[in-house]
Amino acid sequence: MTVTIRDVARASGVHVSTVSRTFSAPHMVNAATRTRVLSVAEELGYRPNRAARALTTGRTHNLGLIVADIANPFFPPLIKAAHAAARQRDYHLFVADTDEEPAAEEELIQAFSKQVDGVVLCSPRSSNKTLERLAERVPFVVINRRLRGAATVLMDVGHGARLAVEHLAGLGHRRVALVSGPAGSWTSAEIRAAAEQVPGVELAVIGPNTPTERGGYAAAKRVRDSGVTGVLAYNDLVAIGLIEGLGELGLTVPEDLSVVGIDDIVPGRLNRPKLTTVAMPTAAAGRLAVDLLIQEVSATTSLETRLVVRDSTAPPR
Repeated sequence: MTVTIRDVARASGVHVSTVSRTFSAPHMVNAATRTRVLSVAEELGYRPNRAARALTTGRTHNLGLIVADIANPFFPPLIKAAHAAARQRDYHLFVADTDEEPAAEEELIQAFSKQVDGVVLCSPRSSNKTLERLAERVPFVVINRRLRGAATVLMDVGHGARLAVEHLAGLGHRRVALVSGPAGSWTSAEIRAAAEQVPGVELAVIGPNTPTERGGYAAAKRVRDSGVTGVLAYNDLVAIGLIEGLGELGLTVPEDLSVVGIDDIVPGRLNRPKLTTVAMPTAAAGRLAVDLLIQEVSATTSLETRLVVRDSTAPPR
């Protein structure tokens, strides 16, 4: 026989509405009751009818997550954390990749708007004007971009960039290159604004660049010719590609040039030399974005970043 919501309520000793809220709005049920109801439901083999629930509540219990490049190791920890947070609240999470293309981003948002209750946008590449127009179709939470009228989760990359340039200055570097990211990137603009504020350092901006190893590799000759002794890269992938490109030009890191990345991805820890970098709270950002989206909270939250010093920085010759 099919197990119904009334069977779960009877076995749990709660009202049918409490069982319904446990599955449709778990944050509205106290933890002990929620745990008991879910345990009984699992024991009885109860599965809520999502289609029927969507008709009665107007909610699909589906969420979308759009990232700029799923192949970038920066994103998987964020995706995994967001998925866990959604699943804990009985939501399904659909992930899509724009491949750094603003047009693809807009198409995906429009497609998701018909299938989900809200969308998490991570490192969007579209203009604010475009995103504000699309936000009228579906609720947003935006990671690493300020957007009027939308909840935002910011990883304080500006603070991390300042720490990185101050670290280079403390080692004695006076001319530092910033190998920037793609044009229109909020993160790249934040990094540059913070780096330019460090006193006693002359900053040479090299870019825009694609945010991959290929982009860093392609920037190597311009970095060499700039006469700098230290480099802050847009992210760890760019830094890793840059180190490879510098090596092919006969330069070693950190003996000839010090290099700092941003993100603290696993390949940076395995690289030789191990990469000095700014650690970004990607998992925390993913969890928080999903929570804000489900609770329909419009707020701006900034998460702390930190500098991790490894082997790719040293005093200049």
